[in-house]
Amino acid sequence: MHPLRLERLTVRGWQFLVLFTMGVMVLAGALVGWALLHRTDQMSRAVIDGIGPARVAAGQLQAALRDQETGIRGYVITDDRQFLTPYYDGQHEEQAAAAEMRHRLDRRPDLTADLDAIEKAAAKWRATYAEPSIESVAPNGRNVTNRPAAERGKAEFDHLRTLFDTQNANLAAARTSAIDDFQYTEVWRDRVLGAMVLLFFGTAAALGILMRNAVTRPIAALTAACRRITEGNFGETISRPRRPRDIRNMAVDVENMRERLVEELEVSRSARALLDEQAAELRRSNAELEQFAYVASHDLQEPLRKVASFCQLLEKRYGDQLDGRGIEYIGFAVDGAKRMQVLINDLLTFSRVGRLGTMQTEVELDVALEAGLANLAAAVEEADAEIVRPPGPLPQIIGDPTLLTMLWQNLIGNAIKFRHQDRRPRVVVDCERRTGEHGDEWLLSVSDNGIGIAEEFTEKVFVIFQRLHGREVYSGTGVGLALCKKIVEHHGGTIWVDTSYTDGTRLRFTLPVPAQVGAGPTSPATSQGAHE
Repeated sequence: MHPLRLERLTVRGWQFLVLFTMGVMVLAGALVGWALLHRTDQMSRAVIDGIGPARVAAGQLQAALRDQETGIRGYVITDDRQFLTPYYDGQHEEQAAAAEMRHRLDRRPDLTADLDAIEKAAAKWRATYAEPSIESVAPNGRNVTNRPAAERGKAEFDHLRTLFDTQNANLAAARTSAIDDFQYTEVWRDRVLGAMVLLFFGTAAALGILMRNAVTRPIAALTAACRRITEGNFGETISRPRRPRDIRNMAVDVENMRERLVEELEVSRSARALLDEQAAELRRSNAELEQFAYVASHDLQEPLRKVASFCQLLEKRYGDQLDGRGIEYIGFAVDGAKRMQVLINDLLTFSRVGRLGTMQTEVELDVALEAGLANLAAAVEEADAEIVRPPGPLPQIIGDPTLLTMLWQNLIGNAIKFRHQDRRPRVVVDCERRTGEHGDEWLLSVSDNGIGIAEEFTEKVFVIFQRLHGREVYSGTGVGLALCKKIVEHHGGTIWVDTSYTDGTRLRFTLPVPAQVGAGPTSPATSQGAHE
């Protein structure tokens, strides 16, 4: 095959070429082997089914003629017709043996010629001597055969014996020649079959080497190059093999992919370096900002306290000299200073979450809830709120007790603050254990029967300083739920508004279950009334 055509072959084409060549070799070997085996079988049959039985039939033929000669001689001497029985039986046996020989030697005219000569001589002997001798015996038992006739008959039968010897010699020579030809053919058969086996294995080895060089090695080289590239050696160039065609095309595609990856990697490295630089700058800026907020908040506390104190002193000392508008202005100033103090305190609390080293210990959520409710005792009593807790104990987790107390306080405080004006506030705390995306976790919820949160604001309420109502309707700084979100995320959980709850607001949040802590309810707790 032309080299250019070989280069166009794919892996499947190479496999087909190898299998086709091996198939042709096997078929050729099978045909040659069949021909040789058929030839040796023919030669073997020629000896076994031809010459061998013919020699036996020749012996029977010769014996039959001798029996005829013996019978004639005995009859002539004794005039006893019993001696003619071998003569006549011998003729039948002669005919049967001759027919058998002609059947066995139908393809050997050189050997049937001897048979023809014997039959011709036997017929002549019977015509010139045997039959006349039978007729020459007189009824009175006297033999009238003359001596010359007897000598002539003896000479003719001696000629038959010579023909017997010739026939036997020719049959023996034919048998020897057939055996020699058979053995010669057997030798060549074995040689040819051995050569075919050697040629088959040699061709198989050559095709194997060809497959290794043309297919296996290019695939192995491409695989090794791909492995080195996957290990990070992106600078290695993948060489393109000459064949097979699909492996060559694959190598080209992989090389193009490698070049594209190198380009993308350079872009990614540049972007990563820029991102790291910006992240470092952002961390530095956040640290400075948090430090500034912390310091500024502390520094703002004193001026605000002075403003509020002096405004109150001003109202106390000069209140009788001020008109109603002046007293109102002083009230505005005092209220603004107090609200500013509350906002600063909330900002301080918000900035401390996750920034300062917080305590990580085993926390009973029941204890944290009790502490939060204690801080809200006045608000609960003022609103006559009903707090419903799970019948069983809340779980134990790993966290900061102060932050978890603030979490309960803000969630329940919000539920009381945003209550419905025409019904008694009712706050329900639930807890259940479940398997989430990150393993086992506690699912807790705080539900109320208040004014609720519209679905479009369920994300906005967790943004710091975001308020859904005016300050004159509901007081607050807009930091509470943002602080709750920060506390929950600091403990490895998430918080969200359950929009499927329509009787008020239900806030759900998760906290991870520590591996060493398994206490608490393992199924959803059924809440029952417990007024606090």
